[in-house]
Amino acid sequence: MKTEDILVELKDLSSNSQVTTEELMKILKKYARIISVQDLMMASVRMRKDGEFVQTQYREKFLKIYIKYFLMRMKEVKENDYYINKPIDKIAFDESFPMLKRTFEKERLADDDEEDKFPLIYVITALYTTFILEEPIHPVGSEFPGNLSVEEKNGIFYCPVKENQKDNINAICNLCLAEQTPDI
Repeated sequence: MKTEDILVELKDLSSNSQVTTEELMKILKKYARIISVQDLMMASVRMRKDGEFVQTQYREKFLKIYIKYFLMRMKEVKENDYYINKPIDKIAFDESFPMLKRTFEKERLADDDEEDKFPLIYVITALYTTFILEEPIHPVGSEFPGNLSVEEKNGIFYCPVKENQKDNINAICNLCLAEQTPDI
């Protein structure tokens, strides 16, 4: 089993008239099991390197949140047997596939290492967070320049930068269920 095989399985799942959380979790768990502690450590190194471009005052918070929520989700995916089996938003799932495929390929090219599991971790985390947990991809509390952050009000998630990414076809924000923070 190769990491990119997840894209084939997701595409096959997308051909169903309905997709359930149980069907999606079977795929996510299957691929999360091939991610080792060493793979997570390498992904952490890569994220820290990418974090060098984040403004200094946000860098440590950025790394703490992203490493916790991005990498530690793999353990959660492997162990989560307590989700509610229900249909997921089929339209959003179908629309996510081309973006996830582009992201997977872009992340694979960034390291040019066939064994690198970062693209797989990225896809699993995005799908798990969006369709199983029904949470925004940037966790509540994620800070952005201008002292802005992702927040939840009355069960609705708001992101201050979502609109900034609407024309970026590769932005994971297009998959995220958060809405643009009003008045920003």
